[in-house]
Amino acid sequence: MALKGINAYKKGNLKQDIATADPHRLTLMLMQGALDRMAYAKGCMERKDFAGKSEHLSRVSAILLNLRDTLDLDIGGEVAQNLYALYEFMVQRLLDANMQNSLQIMDEVINLLLPIKTAWASIPEDAKQEAYEIQRQKRQSV
Repeated sequence: MALKGINAYKKGNLKQDIATADPHRLTLMLMQGALDRMAYAKGCMERKDFAGKSEHLSRVSAILLNLRDTLDLDIGGEVAQNLYALYEFMVQRLLDANMQNSLQIMDEVINLLLPIKTAWASIPEDAKQEAYEIQRQKRQSV
């Protein structure tokens, strides 16, 4: 019973965090959510909980596809195109991991996403503000 209360509290905090987060923070939250779900999926693999594994990997795939689809290929240029291809590759590798029940493939995907999250987290505040301004101007011109 106590876990239900804790989980409800966490969900309430998550909803509040999402409601107040800027786009940069939301992206970090998605990346962390993907990493967390991959860790849960690995645990499910080890316990032979195939339904749990599939559920977590499905959520990770959805997160990665969302990250892929939010890339602005016009403004982001080669970097955005490379990230697009990398997200696609990670989704494919998750399918492979699910079918082969492979912890090694899971580690491969984690090791691909972790440096992206780390780099994203280290973006300076002035660069974030500049990006927000470009997006604002782009929306106004449409």
